[in-house]
Amino acid sequence: MRTPDQPVLRDIVLIGGGHSHVGVLKRFAMNPVPGVRLTLICRDTHTPYSGMLPGYVAGHYSYDDVHIDLSRLAEYAGARFYRAEAMGIDRDQKRVICRGRPDVPYDILSINIGSSPRVNEVEGASDHAVPVKPITGFNNRWLALLSRIENHDGPLAVAVVGAGAGGVELTLAMQFRLKNELKQRGKDPGQLHFHLFDAADQILPTHNPKVREVFRKTLSNRGVKVHLGSPVSKVQEGLLITESGETLQTDEVLWVIRAGGPEWLKDTGLALDDGLFLRVRDTLQVENDDSIFAAGDIANVLNHPREKAGVFAVRQGPPLADNLKRLATGKDPKDFHPQKKWLALISTGDKYAVASRGDLQFDGAWVWRWKDWIDRRFMKKFNDLPPMEEESKLPDTAAAQNVKEASQAISAVAMRCGGCGAKVGSTVLSRALGELKPIERDDILIGLHAPDDAAVLTVPPGKAVVHTVDFFRAFIDDPYIFGKVAANHSLGDVFAMGAEAQSATAVATVPYGIESKVEDVVYQMMSGAVEVLNEAGCALVGGHTGEGKELALGFAVNGLIDPEEVMSKGGLKAGDALILTKPIGTGTLFAAHAKLAAKGRWIDSALASMVQSNKAAADCLRKFGSKACTDVTGFGLLGHLVEMTKPSGVDAELDLSAIPILPGAEETAAAGILSSLQPANIRLRRGIRDQEKWVNHARYPLIFDPQTAGGLLASVAADKAEECVRELKALGYPHTAIIGRITAQDESGPIEPISLRD
Repeated sequence: MRTPDQPVLRDIVLIGGGHSHVGVLKRFAMNPVPGVRLTLICRDTHTPYSGMLPGYVAGHYSYDDVHIDLSRLAEYAGARFYRAEAMGIDRDQKRVICRGRPDVPYDILSINIGSSPRVNEVEGASDHAVPVKPITGFNNRWLALLSRIENHDGPLAVAVVGAGAGGVELTLAMQFRLKNELKQRGKDPGQLHFHLFDAADQILPTHNPKVREVFRKTLSNRGVKVHLGSPVSKVQEGLLITESGETLQTDEVLWVIRAGGPEWLKDTGLALDDGLFLRVRDTLQVENDDSIFAAGDIANVLNHPREKAGVFAVRQGPPLADNLKRLATGKDPKDFHPQKKWLALISTGDKYAVASRGDLQFDGAWVWRWKDWIDRRFMKKFNDLPPMEEESKLPDTAAAQNVKEASQAISAVAMRCGGCGAKVGSTVLSRALGELKPIERDDILIGLHAPDDAAVLTVPPGKAVVHTVDFFRAFIDDPYIFGKVAANHSLGDVFAMGAEAQSATAVATVPYGIESKVEDVVYQMMSGAVEVLNEAGCALVGGHTGEGKELALGFAVNGLIDPEEVMSKGGLKAGDALILTKPIGTGTLFAAHAKLAAKGRWIDSALASMVQSNKAAADCLRKFGSKACTDVTGFGLLGHLVEMTKPSGVDAELDLSAIPILPGAEETAAAGILSSLQPANIRLRRGIRDQEKWVNHARYPLIFDPQTAGGLLASVAADKAEECVRELKALGYPHTAIIGRITAQDESGPIEPISLRD
């Protein structure tokens, strides 16, 4: 993540990762506005380019060929990326309501969430038909259908509802791919039957007659049965019924018709048309709210109505970005006048395409090659990102809307006094923390919301106290997720000892800024942390928050433990099996993320692992008699294992091929992208026997990789290890594996405690 030198004055929040918003991100990346921060809220990390989706379905492109990686693009643009689903807008408080996370405040909002087929308007369609949007849901069903083809025998009927450009193109692409799949498996492609339904009396109604005729012939020649003037009235499992009473037995029903906006827009009070599309002016501002913009399919530009097509969303990106910048800096947005004629390119699935512009039409294999060149050039702009030069600027208050904001911005980067003067203001802090609801425990006498200067705890009779502390700077741009990871990381040591977490005290550093922005960062971060602490039964009892250049968070955690049941690093026994509960690789992955060299889905997998608590895993290991356990963190897998062998007086053997690895970590390590802590950890290579034999192994660098909120490394008696692994997987640790064994110390042989095998 990039830390801006400028204090944040204006927050522009983007809902959705559609074609317009990727253009906004790229434009801001090339020409950022000091004091203006972008936040992208999107449910999916990879957003599809609609122009290439039929080619993907037909098998001409890979998944990555047709998807823009929003995680990388946001990092490149210096924007915060919140992987979340927007569920509403509180316009009075200017906040976006999200599923499963705190509301996100905005000064200026832009909506580019596309549209979805309204399957709920036809009986049974929502249960038995597959809408083509959102694309993620369709893609999962499409991949399942491809997998099913492998074992399918007999006829297969597919019905596509909607004979516009999208429905026709999808039908031909699916038919081409599925016939090829059947041929490759020695099956009869003649068993495949496609049907295209529409209430209209012609296909592609928004295109000229020449285009319609080409596709009429193509559908006929390809054996697709077209049912025009046949509105679908009901969908049942395996059955489609039209208003005229026609029935069709089907294996799949795809819905490419009656698109509309999401239901939650009704509750926003924003101006909507009958299809739940936002009514917007020429400036792309919503008709009844100057601070909210909309573009792409979700927008109905009142003076320039257009069909729902990606070409218009792409064209709206630059003027949308410019108007967002203008409004953020106190200038009036400018009108956008779309082109009157546009180029439409529609493929037939078999590397043949039809082009039209107005009344013109031409087709051929060369048109598909031309389309392919245009599409790949478009994708290259967003996936091949040139390195950006970092430069420090003096405070720029152009985005300030009043004198108070400007003065706060200047003071935010001026000389700050240290000591107690570096604290975040008490009013800001009390507002940010006032909404937090840490759990209450009977053994916490004075806690977070008491006015006292320190917490007061009691220790039950027969219990010992475990103390631990961790602190690190943010490595992602979402303070809510960072708060969850930081709390989880800090609790790891307590769980690894076999203790129950009792209380936590937070220490946080928050970047300088105007009060409202600092307050939100503190609230977002601590909301995530308190969720994790509460789930662990750990009460947040206090802390200290100061100002600094970078966001950072840590916790001092107290735990309670029976002195007779401590799991320590010194409890390894010869003959035990070594178990690791989570995959490794976070260090190299986040180093790659900072260099724009990691795929967004790799980062998603890493974060999913990092926010998973070790509590249930520790309880399971203790149940199976483990006496030696540690959480794998900054010293890496090898470093923590060496720490365990020394006090235990044993050696250990690691099976490199058995170690669970996070997706992408081998690729980034092989590219030489490693954590800044890696060199210090590599010094421990002297603990490996014959280490020169392993330096070229693909997984060798990863045993030194420093982890954040990593899994538990523990030993269990060999005869219980397999059963323990099965139970850990059932508890939700699917990557748990036996990665080696403990051996007796060879006093007459090599002094290195660790041996490797593949």
